[in-house]
Amino acid sequence: MPIKYVRGDATVPQAKGPKIIAHIVNDKGGWGKGFVLALSKKWQEPEQYFRRWYASKDLFELGAIQVVQVRADTWVANMVAQHGYKAGSNGPPIRYDALRKCLEHLNIEAGGFKASIHMPKIGTGLSGGRWEIIEPLIQEILGNREVYVYTLA
Repeated sequence: MPIKYVRGDATVPQAKGPKIIAHIVNDKGGWGKGFVLALSKKWQEPEQYFRRWYASKDLFELGAIQVVQVRADTWVANMVAQHGYKAGSNGPPIRYDALRKCLEHLNIEAGGFKASIHMPKIGTGLSGGRWEIIEPLIQEILGNREVYVYTLA
């Protein structure tokens, strides 16, 4: 299925049935800039669970995801695909190989919930990634799912 591009807020998924809101987090435990602010404004659980996960170090690594239920039919997927916060000698913080693993895990989770997937243009903000690289990954890995990508109106 092709990606559906939508004007609106990714924290207000525009679909019926089960939904997963996916976004990228960093591997340093930071939660305070970008899309996470919108999530925290709407629900406390994604940040609370993320911080506990980071503190526990239990399977917390690049390529891992954590799925947190926020409503009866809605989950948030915290996907660890950003190394640190800033661009350096190794380029931007986005790690495309980690994003690939995250999307593979997300595909499995979405299948289990029979959920559509909703996201901002992941990896293109603070992560410094390029949509022309990220979009084909989403298509390749999640192409069998309903995927909505949001741009704020």
